[in-house]
Amino acid sequence: MSQGIAHRRRRRRSPLGSRWTPYIFLAPAAAYIILFQLIPLVQEIYLSFTKTSLLNPSHSVWVGFDNYVAAFQSDSFQQTLLVTLVYVVVCVLGSVGIGLLVALLLNSRFPGRGIARALVTIPWAAPGIAIALIAVWMLNAQYGVLTRLLTSWGIDVGDSGVLNNPDLALPAILITTIWQLFPFTAVVLLSALQSVPEELVEAAHMDGANRWWSFRVVTWPVIKPTVGLIAVLMAIWSIRRFELIWLMTRGGPLGSTRTLVIDLYSQAFDSKQLGMAAAIGMVGIVISLIIVVGARLITTAAERNS
Repeated sequence: MSQGIAHRRRRRRSPLGSRWTPYIFLAPAAAYIILFQLIPLVQEIYLSFTKTSLLNPSHSVWVGFDNYVAAFQSDSFQQTLLVTLVYVVVCVLGSVGIGLLVALLLNSRFPGRGIARALVTIPWAAPGIAIALIAVWMLNAQYGVLTRLLTSWGIDVGDSGVLNNPDLALPAILITTIWQLFPFTAVVLLSALQSVPEELVEAAHMDGANRWWSFRVVTWPVIKPTVGLIAVLMAIWSIRRFELIWLMTRGGPLGSTRTLVIDLYSQAFDSKQLGMAAAIGMVGIVISLIIVVGARLITTAAERNS
């Protein structure tokens, strides 16, 4: 009898059966976040208030908000903010819009639907560096396939090519980015469409509703949370996108494709100003937080009104 009681006590003292069990499993993830995200974030916040050179990073001079003031007073940084805004908005609208259209097509029944669903993921599965290099080759001023196609359509790309044209470089990068992103949104939205009850759709059709009205009344309320979430993810990913823009134009020509991340890299490694680069990085973090909080507030308000 006493042995059974002692055995039960030993089992109760096991850490896997105690209230500390969730914390034990969360400890590795928490340690990773603290070491590789929280501590670097605190260092970046401090660095943004200093004047620090890449050539001597151990020596910092406290300057307060001078980096932020100098950045927002700079015409080039204002252009960077505008380019970033245009890039994010167009990428979100384009990737989510095209992704939703493709998801609706893939959700319908037609021969070869399984093959089409597999093929549509190729742009997303391809490495970003490979996509950027292929786009640069296709837009080459001398032998680029797309350059010759645009010329045959009567579009003057100039002697330097599309990527060296201030009016055409950003649209070219936007089209390339959307082509890479829309498969991901299509797959996510396709899974959301498959959760729509077919009975409700069939009932709407029997009541005389056309496809648009059926989508608006039955399908859209079900997939709307997923659309909102994917839009926020696309916005944040667009803010931090670097390799594709850098490999295609490096922020040029004349700063027409310079986003916050490109400006951050340029300040840190070209101008050797780590303090200014950290300040630009903090601006990007604040913008991302505003997007997340704003999306959450909009979602909460919509849920209350519904």
